[in-house]
Amino acid sequence: MASPALSLEDAQISGLPESGFYVPEFLSPEEEQYILQEISKLPSTRWTILSHRRLLSLPSQLTGAARDTLIAAPMPPFLSKVVLDRLAQTRLFKDSPHGAPNHCLVNEYQPGQGIMPHVDGPAYYPITATVSLASHTVLDIYKKNDQGEREATPTWHILQEPRSLLITTGDMYKDTLHGISEDDEDKDLGPETIVNWNKLGDKTPYEGGTAKRQNRLSLTYRDVLKVAKLGGAMKFMNKR
Repeated sequence: MASPALSLEDAQISGLPESGFYVPEFLSPEEEQYILQEISKLPSTRWTILSHRRLLSLPSQLTGAARDTLIAAPMPPFLSKVVLDRLAQTRLFKDSPHGAPNHCLVNEYQPGQGIMPHVDGPAYYPITATVSLASHTVLDIYKKNDQGEREATPTWHILQEPRSLLITTGDMYKDTLHGISEDDEDKDLGPETIVNWNKLGDKTPYEGGTAKRQNRLSLTYRDVLKVAKLGGAMKFMNKR
Protein backbone atom coordinates (compact mmCIF):
# COMPACT_ATOMS: atom_id res chain seq x y z
CA MET A 1 0.00 0.00 0.00
CA ALA A 2 1.41 3.39 -0.98
CA SER A 3 2.22 5.76 1.85
CA PRO A 4 -0.17 8.72 2.01
CA ALA A 5 1.42 12.12 1.63
CA LEU A 6 1.63 13.89 4.96
CA SER A 7 1.07 17.63 5.13
CA LEU A 8 1.73 19.10 8.55
CA GLU A 9 0.14 22.33 7.40
CA ASP A 10 -3.14 20.48 6.99
CA ALA A 11 -2.55 18.55 10.23
CA GLN A 12 -1.89 21.48 12.55
CA ILE A 13 -4.46 21.67 15.35
CA SER A 14 -5.80 25.20 15.57
CA GLY A 15 -6.47 26.42 19.11
CA LEU A 16 -3.28 24.81 20.42
CA PRO A 17 0.25 26.18 20.44
CA GLU A 18 1.54 25.94 16.86
CA SER A 19 3.31 22.67 17.48
CA GLY A 20 0.50 20.15 17.82
CA PHE A 21 -0.47 18.07 14.76
CA TYR A 22 -3.14 15.40 14.22
CA VAL A 23 -3.38 12.95 11.30
CA PRO A 24 -6.43 10.63 11.19
CA GLU A 25 -6.15 7.27 9.40
CA PHE A 26 -2.36 7.40 9.57
CA LEU A 27 -2.48 3.59 9.33
CA SER A 28 -4.84 1.40 7.36
CA PRO A 29 -6.96 -1.20 9.24
CA GLU A 30 -4.74 -3.93 7.76
CA GLU A 31 -1.57 -2.23 8.98
CA GLU A 32 -3.10 -1.76 12.41
CA GLN A 33 -3.99 -5.45 12.65
CA TYR A 34 -0.50 -6.47 11.52
CA ILE A 35 1.17 -4.42 14.26
CA LEU A 36 -1.28 -5.65 16.91
CA GLN A 37 -0.66 -9.26 15.91
CA GLU A 38 3.11 -8.84 16.03
CA ILE A 39 2.95 -7.25 19.48
CA SER A 40 0.74 -10.10 20.71
CA LYS A 41 3.49 -12.58 19.73
CA LEU A 42 6.01 -11.02 22.11
CA PRO A 43 6.54 -12.97 25.35
CA SER A 44 4.79 -11.65 28.43
CA THR A 45 8.19 -11.32 30.12
CA ARG A 46 9.00 -8.40 27.81
CA TRP A 47 6.22 -6.32 29.37
CA THR A 48 6.72 -4.09 32.40
CA ILE A 49 3.69 -4.28 34.70
CA LEU A 50 2.68 -1.04 36.39
CA SER A 51 -0.18 -0.43 38.81
CA HIS A 52 -2.45 1.10 36.16
CA ARG A 53 -1.17 -0.28 32.85
CA ARG A 54 1.60 -2.30 31.26
CA LEU A 55 4.24 -1.21 28.76
CA LEU A 56 6.94 -2.36 26.37
CA SER A 57 10.14 -0.44 25.72
CA LEU A 58 11.53 -1.25 22.27
CA PRO A 59 14.13 -2.03 21.10
CA SER A 60 15.11 -1.95 24.79
CA GLN A 61 14.60 -0.12 28.05
CA LEU A 62 16.64 2.97 28.76
CA THR A 63 19.61 2.33 31.02
CA GLY A 64 22.17 4.24 33.07
CA ALA A 65 21.86 5.99 36.42
CA ALA A 66 19.43 8.54 34.98
CA ARG A 67 17.60 6.04 32.76
CA ASP A 68 18.45 8.20 29.76
CA THR A 69 20.64 5.97 27.57
CA LEU A 70 19.49 3.59 24.84
CA ILE A 71 21.52 0.51 23.92
CA ALA A 72 22.11 0.70 20.16
CA ALA A 73 19.80 -1.78 18.39
CA PRO A 74 17.47 -1.72 15.41
CA MET A 75 13.78 -1.03 15.88
CA PRO A 76 11.63 -4.16 15.34
CA PRO A 77 10.49 -4.21 11.69
CA PHE A 78 6.79 -4.21 12.57
CA LEU A 79 7.28 -0.88 14.37
CA SER A 80 9.52 0.71 11.76
CA LYS A 81 8.57 -0.40 8.26
CA VAL A 82 5.40 1.65 7.84
CA VAL A 83 5.48 4.23 10.62
CA LEU A 84 9.04 5.48 10.26
CA ASP A 85 8.76 5.75 6.47
CA ARG A 86 5.71 7.98 6.83
CA LEU A 87 7.17 10.02 9.65
CA ALA A 88 10.19 10.69 7.44
CA GLN A 89 7.88 12.58 5.05
CA THR A 90 7.25 15.20 7.73
CA ARG A 91 10.98 15.93 8.10
CA LEU A 92 10.30 16.76 11.74
CA PHE A 93 13.17 14.58 12.93
CA LYS A 94 15.68 15.80 10.33
CA ASP A 95 17.54 17.88 12.95
CA SER A 96 17.36 15.32 15.76
CA PRO A 97 20.63 13.55 16.68
CA HIS A 98 19.77 10.39 14.77
CA GLY A 99 17.50 11.84 12.09
CA ALA A 100 14.60 9.56 13.05
CA PRO A 101 12.98 7.99 16.12
CA ASN A 102 15.13 5.25 17.63
CA HIS A 103 12.79 4.18 20.43
CA CYS A 104 9.15 3.20 20.78
CA LEU A 105 7.24 2.97 24.04
CA VAL A 106 4.19 0.72 23.76
CA ASN A 107 1.55 1.39 26.43
CA GLU A 108 -1.51 -0.81 26.86
CA TYR A 109 -4.59 0.83 28.39
CA GLN A 110 -7.63 -1.19 29.40
CA PRO A 111 -10.93 0.67 29.98
CA GLY A 112 -10.63 2.61 33.21
CA GLN A 113 -6.85 2.87 33.01
CA GLY A 114 -4.97 6.11 32.37
CA ILE A 115 -1.78 7.98 33.12
CA MET A 116 -1.06 10.94 35.38
CA PRO A 117 -0.27 14.30 33.75
CA HIS A 118 3.43 14.43 32.92
CA VAL A 119 6.11 15.78 30.60
CA ASP A 120 8.29 13.52 28.47
CA GLY A 121 11.54 14.59 30.03
CA PRO A 122 15.09 15.44 28.95
CA ALA A 123 16.16 12.01 27.66
CA TYR A 124 14.51 12.70 24.31
CA TYR A 125 14.77 15.15 21.46
CA PRO A 126 11.68 17.37 21.89
CA ILE A 127 9.35 15.65 19.43
CA THR A 128 6.83 12.93 20.29
CA ALA A 129 4.88 11.00 17.67
CA THR A 130 2.09 8.79 19.03
CA VAL A 131 0.09 6.26 17.03
CA SER A 132 -3.13 4.91 18.61
CA LEU A 133 -4.29 1.34 17.97
CA ALA A 134 -7.57 -0.53 18.55
CA SER A 135 -9.49 2.17 20.46
CA HIS A 136 -9.85 5.91 20.88
CA THR A 137 -8.86 7.89 23.93
CA VAL A 138 -9.02 11.50 25.06
CA LEU A 139 -5.72 13.14 25.94
CA ASP A 140 -5.95 15.94 28.53
CA ILE A 141 -3.50 18.82 28.00
CA TYR A 142 -2.53 21.02 30.95
CA LYS A 143 -0.79 24.39 30.87
CA LYS A 144 1.99 25.23 33.30
CA ASN A 145 1.48 28.18 35.66
CA ASP A 146 4.03 30.91 36.35
CA GLN A 147 5.80 28.63 38.85
CA GLY A 148 6.20 25.89 36.25
CA GLU A 149 3.60 23.67 37.92
CA ARG A 150 0.62 22.23 36.09
CA GLU A 151 -2.70 23.97 36.41
CA ALA A 152 -5.48 22.16 38.25
CA THR A 153 -7.65 21.42 35.23
CA PRO A 154 -6.80 20.68 31.60
CA THR A 155 -7.07 23.50 29.10
CA TRP A 156 -7.53 21.27 26.03
CA HIS A 157 -8.73 17.79 25.16
CA ILE A 158 -7.49 15.88 22.10
CA LEU A 159 -9.47 12.91 20.83
CA GLN A 160 -7.14 10.27 19.41
CA GLU A 161 -8.93 7.92 17.05
CA PRO A 162 -7.74 4.39 16.29
CA ARG A 163 -4.96 4.43 13.65
CA SER A 164 -4.35 8.16 14.14
CA LEU A 165 -1.06 10.00 14.62
CA LEU A 166 -0.52 12.81 17.15
CA ILE A 167 2.68 14.86 17.02
CA THR A 168 3.78 17.28 19.73
CA THR A 169 6.88 19.43 19.57
CA GLY A 170 8.01 22.98 20.33
CA ASP A 171 5.84 24.78 22.88
CA MET A 172 3.46 21.83 23.12
CA TYR A 173 6.36 19.61 24.20
CA LYS A 174 8.07 21.92 26.69
CA ASP A 175 5.26 24.09 28.10
CA THR A 176 2.41 21.61 28.66
CA LEU A 177 1.70 18.36 30.47
CA HIS A 178 -0.47 15.56 29.13
CA GLY A 179 -2.40 12.74 30.77
CA ILE A 180 -5.31 10.33 30.36
CA SER A 181 -8.11 10.12 32.91
CA GLU A 182 -8.97 6.79 34.53
CA ASP A 183 -12.40 6.47 32.93
CA ASP A 184 -14.02 3.70 30.92
CA GLU A 185 -16.20 6.16 29.00
CA ASP A 186 -15.52 9.61 27.58
CA LYS A 187 -18.34 12.15 27.90
CA ASP A 188 -19.21 15.63 26.64
CA LEU A 189 -17.53 15.01 23.31
CA GLY A 190 -18.09 17.63 20.66
CA PRO A 191 -16.66 20.67 18.87
CA GLU A 192 -16.81 22.78 22.04
CA THR A 193 -14.67 20.40 24.10
CA ILE A 194 -12.42 18.53 21.64
CA VAL A 195 -9.80 20.85 20.19
CA ASN A 196 -9.14 18.64 17.14
CA TRP A 197 -12.82 17.93 16.42
CA ASN A 198 -12.56 19.32 12.89
CA LYS A 199 -9.55 17.09 12.19
CA LEU A 200 -11.27 13.79 13.05
CA GLY A 201 -11.48 11.24 10.26
CA ASP A 202 -14.90 9.92 11.32
CA LYS A 203 -16.98 11.86 13.86
CA THR A 204 -19.85 9.36 13.76
CA PRO A 205 -18.81 7.27 16.83
CA TYR A 206 -18.54 10.45 18.93
CA GLU A 207 -21.41 12.62 17.73
CA GLY A 208 -23.67 11.32 20.50
CA GLY A 209 -21.34 12.94 23.02
CA THR A 210 -20.15 9.72 24.69
CA ALA A 211 -17.87 6.88 23.67
CA LYS A 212 -16.86 3.79 25.62
CA ARG A 213 -13.18 2.99 25.65
CA GLN A 214 -11.88 -0.41 24.59
CA ASN A 215 -8.44 -1.93 25.05
CA ARG A 216 -5.97 0.46 23.43
CA LEU A 217 -2.30 0.35 22.55
CA SER A 218 -0.32 3.52 22.01
CA LEU A 219 2.98 3.59 20.13
CA THR A 220 5.07 6.56 21.25
CA TYR A 221 8.05 7.22 18.98
CA ARG A 222 10.94 9.42 20.12
CA ASP A 223 14.64 9.98 19.48
CA VAL A 224 16.66 9.13 22.60
CA LEU A 225 19.58 11.57 22.76
CA LYS A 226 22.15 9.24 24.32
CA VAL A 227 22.89 5.95 22.57
CA ALA A 228 25.59 3.51 23.68
CA LYS A 229 26.94 0.40 21.99
CA LEU A 230 26.42 -2.74 24.03
CA GLY A 231 30.08 -3.16 25.06
CA GLY A 232 30.39 0.43 26.24
CA ALA A 233 27.10 0.24 28.10
CA MET A 234 28.19 -2.91 29.93
CA LYS A 235 31.43 -1.21 31.05
CA PHE A 236 29.42 1.78 32.25
CA MET A 237 27.01 -0.41 34.25
CA ASN A 238 29.84 -2.49 35.75
CA LYS A 239 31.39 0.67 37.21
CA ARG A 240 28.25 1.50 39.18
